[in-house]
Amino acid sequence: MIPNPEPLSDAGLIARVMTQQDQHAFRQLVLRYQSPVRRWARRLCNGDEAAADDLAQEVFIKVYRSLHSFRGEARFSTWLYRIAFNLAASQKRLARERWTKVDLEDATPELDSHQVQAGHAGSLDARRDLEAAMARLSQPQQWALRLSLEEELTQEEVAEVMGIPLGTVKTHLLRGKKALRTHLSSWQETAQ
Repeated sequence: MIPNPEPLSDAGLIARVMTQQDQHAFRQLVLRYQSPVRRWARRLCNGDEAAADDLAQEVFIKVYRSLHSFRGEARFSTWLYRIAFNLAASQKRLARERWTKVDLEDATPELDSHQVQAGHAGSLDARRDLEAAMARLSQPQQWALRLSLEEELTQEEVAEVMGIPLGTVKTHLLRGKKALRTHLSSWQETAQ
């Protein structure tokens, strides 16, 4: 039996697309990133799944057409999130009433011990309370926290995706975490 070869890195797949017009390599990139891009698109589209699907499709079309402009200075995923963010912002300018706030009802964040006490992490109440607390944050704070905690982007990558200075990202993260601690203080009290 022939062993399966190691999957190519993003850079390897991108190189094959650029040098050989390898459609299979591009398909591998799409398969690798379609779920995270769609999840981010859904948040950017206020939970509208059809609009998120359309946005994700637009992202990958734009990626294919613009792949030559990817410089590799950031992770490929960061570049994808930035493209989605820019496309959604363009749609917002065109249809302002459709893109008013992130829909937290449909979001299903990854909960961990940093966000909620471990004893409550799996409970529906904790998830609901966390989402209610997130809804009280400003939209930039929500995005910065979700990109940092759920998508595991560095602060520099969050700044690149959101198109804002690193210091502003740090402020959004600091203030957002502080507000979450305040809003979720009842969970800390019951855990003691």
